[in-house]
Amino acid sequence: MSVIEIRDLHVSVETDQGTKPILKGVNLTINTGETHAIMGPNGSGKSTLAYTIAGHPKYTVDSGSITLDGEDVLSMTVDERARAGLFLAMQYPVEIPGVTVTNFLRTAKTAIDGEAPGIRGWMKDVKGAMDNLRMDSSFAARNVNEGFSGGEKKRNEILQLELLKPRFAVLDETDSGLDVDALRVVSEGVNRAKENTGLGVLLITHYTRILRYIKPDFVHVFVNGRVAEEGGSELADRLEDEGYDRFLTETYVS
Repeated sequence: MSVIEIRDLHVSVETDQGTKPILKGVNLTINTGETHAIMGPNGSGKSTLAYTIAGHPKYTVDSGSITLDGEDVLSMTVDERARAGLFLAMQYPVEIPGVTVTNFLRTAKTAIDGEAPGIRGWMKDVKGAMDNLRMDSSFAARNVNEGFSGGEKKRNEILQLELLKPRFAVLDETDSGLDVDALRVVSEGVNRAKENTGLGVLLITHYTRILRYIKPDFVHVFVNGRVAEEGGSELADRLEDEGYDRFLTETYVS
């Protein structure tokens, strides 16, 4: 079993108005095989946590720690984090002109494993994963995310998840922009990856609809850069009924 431990994490970002604190003492422990959902209103720090785990240079860690099986994640470069088993599915996947999906996937797999996968077996795996995600085989020869719809970009993110087999996946609002059918297909991909590899999942979302397909073991409510409440899947149901108004009090606003 592997574990990510986040302890008293404080993160800020530079803005035109100066340094802005975003995360204000986040504590979180995620084991492989667990699904954690992070929910909260806009601007509460959910995506900041995701990008801090991944190593985005925009965000400055002022104090606190992130460790993976006791190893200091914050001292790792972005590629070292990926090789250590961390994966980020972005809310807004970027286009990579001139790089085909096939070349991107095989290059990433080679970088993570330290050796290139065998062509025949790899292409079989790619085709199988694309079929499961209902992606037309023509996408393999297209440039990464170039001209893709929102739903196609999200399926491509989960394609990477299934093929790269990380230990932990951070899914930043993977449900945004998906219709009902695409949401179900993407969710099935996440569940399949978890079943096949036992990965830990940190799922960031505003809404409970994806949690009907990806069942969380733990739900964490983010408000103003902190975890305001934690619970099981029943907490998500309560949020569906009540919203976040009860958290938006001076108790949680600094």
